[in-house]
Amino acid sequence: MKSISAAILLFLVIRTFAVETFTIDSGSMENTLLVGDFLIVNKAAYGAEVPFTDIRLPGIGDPARGDIVVLEPPLERWQAPYVKRIVGLQGDQLAMRDGVLYVNGVSQYEEYVQQIESSGDYYDPRFEWQRDYLAPDVDIGEYRPTRDRWGPIVVPAGKYFVMGDNRDNSEDSRHWGFVDRALIKGQTLFIYYSFDRSRLRPVPWLTDVRWSRIGELIR
Repeated sequence: MKSISAAILLFLVIRTFAVETFTIDSGSMENTLLVGDFLIVNKAAYGAEVPFTDIRLPGIGDPARGDIVVLEPPLERWQAPYVKRIVGLQGDQLAMRDGVLYVNGVSQYEEYVQQIESSGDYYDPRFEWQRDYLAPDVDIGEYRPTRDRWGPIVVPAGKYFVMGDNRDNSEDSRHWGFVDRALIKGQTLFIYYSFDRSRLRPVPWLTDVRWSRIGELIR
């Protein structure tokens, strides 16, 4: 019993403060991450939270542009965590023109981005939150943000802007706004298991394993 109790305690400590697993259930990060990928998440990267407190342990570093992170949903906390890529840090001016992301006025070369649809130039009322963060030279009266054309907006202190790599099929900061530092739970490390959930054969977790993805580092 002592050995079992010690093992359980060690498992809980590691899961709380060091690493945790995460499963990809949506296509918002394709093709970087696929549905059916199982990930190891480094919770110590940015400092894990002490349960039932507001205390956060010191982390290895701070979230950086380009990091793929696991985060709590900013609006609907009851939902499962999201996995997204950080594209904007505090003080950054962000904009998108015809699906191309601009950071501080410079267009970004994002080889990991998947874009299939020819245009996402449709209006959605959920984009209206951006009006409160527009850059000084933007005419708020003429501002009409769309999925692939918005900004420039300024990221406030202590906040991050995240997006899915599958830009045509990702609800992200474009829709629900900035992410508070406290909501970022860890950085993804590598894929420890993967199988094709779309296959209809019996027990796909055995018959349709994506062997080439196992052990792949996440970038």
